[in-house]
Amino acid sequence: MKNVRLLLALCLFLVSTAVSAQADLDGFLSGLNNSAHSDINDYGVRLSIQFGVAQPQVYSLIRSVATPADAFMCLQLGQMLRLPPERILQTYNTNRGRGWGVIAKELGIKPGSAEFHALKRGDFALTGAPGNGKGQGKDNVQGYDQGQGQSQGQGQGKGKDKGNKGKGNK
Repeated sequence: MKNVRLLLALCLFLVSTAVSAQADLDGFLSGLNNSAHSDINDYGVRLSIQFGVAQPQVYSLIRSVATPADAFMCLQLGQMLRLPPERILQTYNTNRGRGWGVIAKELGIKPGSAEFHALKRGDFALTGAPGNGKGQGKDNVQGYDQGQGQSQGQGQGKGKDKGNKGKGNK
């Protein structure tokens, strides 16, 4: 009987942990949607600046997804994985309704990785500052610089920085 109680307590703990992790991402996405609905133009400008993506492309992305927060997640995952937003959108459309965890796994983010944990916690921010997001990419590089001549990241790796030929800061 004691083992059954212990097992039930453990199950309850695991379920509550999973629910709170999901609530964090859901809460973050809900806040983004509220912000976007109050001023969609400002939201699009902030996404454009933060992720280094042209405004027409950002607004096209916003129109292509179910909610404005989904556009943020497409850009955030693209930054983390150094993939273009179109590639993330393709996977999003294929897995629509299955959740961002499934989409992340399909794109190669391993469960248990730092990136996956950041996703589950909703450990991101829409600051509207260039290359500024809390999530980090595979080589611990932040930013998604589309070629303004300066890299926003730390370290080296394969980037989209055309000004420095993808070599990052040295």
